[in-house]
Amino acid sequence: MPYNPAMQKVSLADAPVEVFGRISKKTAVLDGVSVTEVTFGVGAKWSEDLKNYAGTELCDLPHVSVVTAGTLAVEMKDGGYEEFRAGDVMLLPPTHEAWSVGETACTFIEFSRGNDYYA
Repeated sequence: MPYNPAMQKVSLADAPVEVFGRISKKTAVLDGVSVTEVTFGVGAKWSEDLKNYAGTELCDLPHVSVVTAGTLAVEMKDGGYEEFRAGDVMLLPPTHEAWSVGETACTFIEFSRGNDYYA
């Protein structure tokens, strides 16, 4: 018999906001999947705003996200660099640094399964 899960609906507007310096997030949880709206405010940088909370030198989480506003710069441990803008879909492997670019906050919607530093 085919798998037929029940429909689910959760609103990010109703999710509590968690703030880590200039970075904020709201998470809606569905059956086995978390959907998180992450905002890197102007001047936000992972190493300045989340590094102490995460307890690692670089972000060790993978991310699958859609950028909805602004620009996010990402530099990998190996030196690879990319900028992601509104409308871009990004897949980030572990061991990266990230920061907002310019005078506009960067917002992205992330899809994940399992635990992460923000939980």
